[in-house]
Amino acid sequence: MSIRIKICCISTIAEAQMAITAGASALGLVGPMPSGPGVITDDEIAAIVPWIPPGVASFLLTSETTALNIIRHQQKVHTNTIQLVDALEDGSYVEIRQALPAVKLVQVIHVIDESSVEEAQRIAPFVDAILLDSGNPTLAVKELGGTGRVHNWALSRKIRESIDKPLFLAGGLHAGNARAAIDAVQPFGLDLCSGVRTNGLLDPRKLEMFFNAI
Repeated sequence: MSIRIKICCISTIAEAQMAITAGASALGLVGPMPSGPGVITDDEIAAIVPWIPPGVASFLLTSETTALNIIRHQQKVHTNTIQLVDALEDGSYVEIRQALPAVKLVQVIHVIDESSVEEAQRIAPFVDAILLDSGNPTLAVKELGGTGRVHNWALSRKIRESIDKPLFLAGGLHAGNARAAIDAVQPFGLDLCSGVRTNGLLDPRKLEMFFNAI
């Protein structure tokens, strides 16, 4: 199986080009978040998207939780994929699909305990893929990704085996543990941010080490 790699927290056209050259098949562009790294403005996201070639997915990471605001956010930036980092509180996935029929929907599930397995099973039929991360949306200041923490891969594997949609694995991944993560979870793709960065900037050496490791 050819593993897909999504490089997240892309902040410039140069970073986008570096990640694609290294072998990324998807790029993550982070909109406003309550916490975490990589946030850029909607204008910056909209400026990067046209430079992403066909065949490479452009993910808008949105913390919006209503269908209407999610639709509006994507229409500002024109990515071909929406990564919902929080639970949908108002409206439906069907509503988003009707407004944006060509856009893929990826729901983040933050792997905390067995309830995360049930959440993934419930949501999977309505989205194109599930992405497992290590945040905690129940905190006073929500953690919605970019924590750099590894979560329980046994739960991730359980989710992967219980849904029939592609699954991306995120959370504390880097060159030193990527192969173990693939073996443990057997995901469709890996998603990483801090594991290929130095002082917040995309690091070509770490990118090369990561792609060599997988």
